[in-house]
Amino acid sequence: MSTALHWNPVKAPVATTIEGRYMRLEKLDPGRHGDDLWDLLHGPAADKKQWDYLPYGPFRDREMFDIWLDGYAVSPDPLGYCVVDRKTEQAQGILSLMSIVPAHGRIEIGHVAFSSAMQRTPKGTEAIYLLAQYIFGLGYRRVEWKCDNANERSRRAATRFGFTPEGVFRQHMVVKGHNRDTAWFSIRDQDWPALEKSYEAWLAPSNFKQGEQIQTLEKLRGLYP
Repeated sequence: MSTALHWNPVKAPVATTIEGRYMRLEKLDPGRHGDDLWDLLHGPAADKKQWDYLPYGPFRDREMFDIWLDGYAVSPDPLGYCVVDRKTEQAQGILSLMSIVPAHGRIEIGHVAFSSAMQRTPKGTEAIYLLAQYIFGLGYRRVEWKCDNANERSRRAATRFGFTPEGVFRQHMVVKGHNRDTAWFSIRDQDWPALEKSYEAWLAPSNFKQGEQIQTLEKLRGLYP
């Protein structure tokens, strides 16, 4: 049997505002964020492929989107956040904390939908960093990332963000009438101190020149074993 942990359950997270350098995380508010999110996630410039592996969407009209967003905003699990650009004050993406188990200190970052306005910017990476920092600051032991194993973009993102692959749950779900084999990834509390340093180094203004990164997050992770 494994060594006793002397473990004490942690508190459930709350969707408080978290300030970053490039963006901030706010509790999802349909009244404040709905117009921007509809335009960016469903408008002409929207990345429609991001809906392929989510259990909902795309929505056929604004009314259906608002009904979904209203329900998402009041849910305690998933607990929805909105990514707001600090310069423009535009709401540009959503993500959540979910599968929240304070008794065992585990939690998942999921339901990620980042608009094209966030692509090729530090904002998506900073959003993951800020949530992970908040979670581990509460005393959680494990942060999870799960996705359809066929979703190559999500799997690449997980490994770039420093999540360790743990395997695939075969025939785990049926989503939108299709089988989903679920790939599991995690970051543990003992992994976080080194990862946190690499995130901070990557997000530093000195790591960007004319909007382009100088060193990759993967390379910087190698400097903080």
